[in-house]
Amino acid sequence: MKTFTTFIILQLLFFAGFSQISEYSNFLSDSTCIGPIINSDKELEDEDEAFAFSNISSYYIPNYIDSFYNVPAYKLYLFWDTTDIHPYQSKMNLFNETYQIDFSKESFSFPLKKNEITSNFGWRRWRYHYGIDIKANIGDTIYNCFDGVVRIAQKSKSYGNTVVIRHNNGLETLYAHLSKIFVCPNQEIRSGDLIGLAGNSGRSTGPHLHFEVRFLGGAINPNDIINFENMKLISDTIVISKNTFSYLEDVFKARYYVVRKGDTLAKIAKKYGVSISKLCKLNGINHKKILKVGQKIRYR
Repeated sequence: MKTFTTFIILQLLFFAGFSQISEYSNFLSDSTCIGPIINSDKELEDEDEAFAFSNISSYYIPNYIDSFYNVPAYKLYLFWDTTDIHPYQSKMNLFNETYQIDFSKESFSFPLKKNEITSNFGWRRWRYHYGIDIKANIGDTIYNCFDGVVRIAQKSKSYGNTVVIRHNNGLETLYAHLSKIFVCPNQEIRSGDLIGLAGNSGRSTGPHLHFEVRFLGGAINPNDIINFENMKLISDTIVISKNTFSYLEDVFKARYYVVRKGDTLAKIAKKYGVSISKLCKLNGINHKKILKVGQKIRYR
């Protein structure tokens, strides 16, 4: 914990020379923040690729330092962005500290009155799913998990209507594919407050809530924090460490091939020296699958 605090102080001192920016110019620069997403229209699809090929050598580097000291967890993040859903330069597989969050003195609310998971955190065919999908009907009430301040309340092409809240405990939660949003950026919000209604906006195949938990931009498996069966926190404390982000090593190793005209699973398997059965397993398909030009096939 001491070394983590020391790191943040050093970061603050290092970037202090670049922090003489007015509040107005900070807001102008929000839309150009460099984060872990290559294209802001593809928040879900390209995150793993952006992380893997990022050339940053530290687990977190603030894009700039502003003076919004009163926002939650400012000493961790060092800036406040109300435009970009994923504004952080982070590569959390390099995280080598420990950070403990104490939930014992704060309240928690499950984001829905339902708890049926339709898609879990982890690999979903060839793409990594950085959140959990909870079944919902259009119009179901969506609740905020912990006390905090709304950072994002906007529409995205992939996430649809999206709310991101930074909490006093340092975590951020994301609620996507909403039909209605009832909060706005910079709004203080309490655990259990209404933030919107479930929906099917953005790239979605049916009504549900896409729910994410993040720390310094890195996605955390919500199952590590929340018991989805009883809709309560697993423990009064959580320790965030390198192990929290160990799944990223597998993500970064993943490689993909874009299907061209005339390609078959057999040709791709031969090209990369893998078996057809492995290709099928990595991509969640069977050997009879007809490939489409432009389709991505994971081969490693």
